[in-house]
Amino acid sequence: MITLSTILLVLLDPDTYIYIGWGILILLSVGLIWLLLRNRKRWVRLLASVLTFLLWLAFLYGAYVGPRQFEVRHVEIAFDDLPLSFDGYTIVQFSDVHAGTLAGSRAELLERAVDSINAQQADMVVFTGDLQNKKPTELMPFVDLLGSIKAKDGVFSVKGNHDYPMYIDDEMEQLDDMEYRRQVDDMIGWTVLDNCHYSVRRGDEHICVAGMENDGDAKRFPKKGNIQRALSGIMRDEFVVMLEHDPTAWRRKILPECHAQLTLSGHTHGGQVSLFGLSPAGLAYKEYNGLYTIGGRYLHVSSGLSGVVPFRLGVTPEIVVITLRRNDKVNRLID
Repeated sequence: MITLSTILLVLLDPDTYIYIGWGILILLSVGLIWLLLRNRKRWVRLLASVLTFLLWLAFLYGAYVGPRQFEVRHVEIAFDDLPLSFDGYTIVQFSDVHAGTLAGSRAELLERAVDSINAQQADMVVFTGDLQNKKPTELMPFVDLLGSIKAKDGVFSVKGNHDYPMYIDDEMEQLDDMEYRRQVDDMIGWTVLDNCHYSVRRGDEHICVAGMENDGDAKRFPKKGNIQRALSGIMRDEFVVMLEHDPTAWRRKILPECHAQLTLSGHTHGGQVSLFGLSPAGLAYKEYNGLYTIGGRYLHVSSGLSGVVPFRLGVTPEIVVITLRRNDKVNRLID
């Protein structure tokens, strides 16, 4: 009897999705070729030819070129209440590694990303969730590589929905995987912020980096974020950088329940497909890629490095270098 776990194991295999894509593409191509042969109208035959060509071009690029592209994106954000000592403070954000997808020949992308992260010599590095696809064993080939990421004030991370044993139906196996994952996290050496925070000092001033556990808005995603625990002991006038994998938590919880000035998220992968500025992620998320602001508070959503489906078209894998600025100092520099 085929169990749910077995079905999910097949569906979560990255190459399975590529094989499905090949099947769909071939069926569509056969249909368009049939239209070419059956229709005598020149414009219909021309349109069918162009569509067939574009479908193949998009699929081949998205499956075999796009996922191996990579960029370092720079963002500068100014705040009225950033401590003066932190003007120019740099944070490298990366997200959604999905290590099971980056196995084998795709591992080169993660190696390039880690080299680029370290080359920034950032004050802080943050990872905003989904390190694995399904099981922590996927991380073992990358423990040394991920552990080599360094920053002056440390490397901080939060869990994404794929970092919980939600794709396993056996309770004992879930417990085993949770313990295994804790051990792997210890080997990597990052500071995992499970509804807690950490203070970073510059002289007499400091900022806080806080992390919520995954807090999704859909039933299929874990809903474990606890702002009260994450910010316990933090005063209203302190500057807070909040890490939360799912960007929907920004409007649902973070904006109404706390004062965190900057939230960093991932999860959406930028939709992985974007044509003429339009992405399917825009149908499901109000904020899905890039920088957003409401009332002087900011959310940055990274498109991440990978995904369960190894396909990218118009959305390049990325790391993001975020520079914090203080508004009054920027104004003085301009003057």
